[in-house]
Amino acid sequence: MTHIRGGVFTRADARACGYPDPDIDSLLDTGGWRRIRPGTYAPHQTLTLVDDEMLHLRHLYQVLRSGEPGLIASHQSAAALHALPLWGFDLNRVHVTARTGRCGWHSDGVHRHVRDPVGPGVRTWNGLRLVSAARAIAELSVASALAPVVALAGAAIYAGLATPASLKRAANQLERGVERARLVASLAGTGSASVAESRLRLILHEAELPAPSPDPPPMPEPTGDFGTDLSGSSLWFPDERTVVEFEPRIPFWSPHPDDSLEDAAAQAFAPDPGEPAAPAPLEYCWISWPDLDQPAAVSSQVRAAFTRATRRTGVRPFPLSRLPTNASKPSPA
Repeated sequence: MTHIRGGVFTRADARACGYPDPDIDSLLDTGGWRRIRPGTYAPHQTLTLVDDEMLHLRHLYQVLRSGEPGLIASHQSAAALHALPLWGFDLNRVHVTARTGRCGWHSDGVHRHVRDPVGPGVRTWNGLRLVSAARAIAELSVASALAPVVALAGAAIYAGLATPASLKRAANQLERGVERARLVASLAGTGSASVAESRLRLILHEAELPAPSPDPPPMPEPTGDFGTDLSGSSLWFPDERTVVEFEPRIPFWSPHPDDSLEDAAAQAFAPDPGEPAAPAPLEYCWISWPDLDQPAAVSSQVRAAFTRATRRTGVRPFPLSRLPTNASKPSPA
């Protein structure tokens, strides 16, 4: 509730969430909650850590509650209400969709989108009207950079708020930018668990590098050397015998509790006695969050790790360019 309301809530909101009046008064008396105005409160930590996303949500909530009737949160504002990561998006103005009025920027810090009819995918949650996560992603696909919107789509899939099929349906319902929205839908279902991983996978895809395995890398024997701790985030390339480790910045939210994720990870790392043992990694490559701002350098670093692993195996791939010209032609009958 505090996230959706921009960190601010009423006594009625607290009661609806299960707080009795004595507990509310105790939290106010001890400083855990602070009074913003009579009957309106905020957690103390929220007041001391106000970021752009929190300010955006506060402004959006005010516009939807106090503005003209019929406004629908859309684009990055709807994504904020869905609690999706907003890395890379402009949060200076809130985005709403209406059936009538003047479209574009307005002096009250609102970007108004006019669509009559407003289209499918409109939801009502806690008295607020907003578009679905899939539609918000499709709308942002039209004018936003590719990396932020692909990360947003991956987060929606990870949280169960969208599926590749729903993203494609939302793309087909756009008035313009259908092909770009379809591209985002096709790139989103890669199994990323953070914005950093989504950015890294996109860089590897655009550089036409091999796709990583969906399985985790085999656990090496503990040696204490740099690059052998796979407890963090990593991508496994079994054919290249290479592990690409990265900084797991801005992890996606998941509805599953932590213990279920730990059990799933333990099962993933447990070897299957019926399967042949996976090859041990030969090379490791570390990608930091600032590195992701330089896609060419990242792809070169990964290629260099692949080359080092190939030299260590002694196996040389046969280049198809060396095939005879007539080798690919069918023999005459």
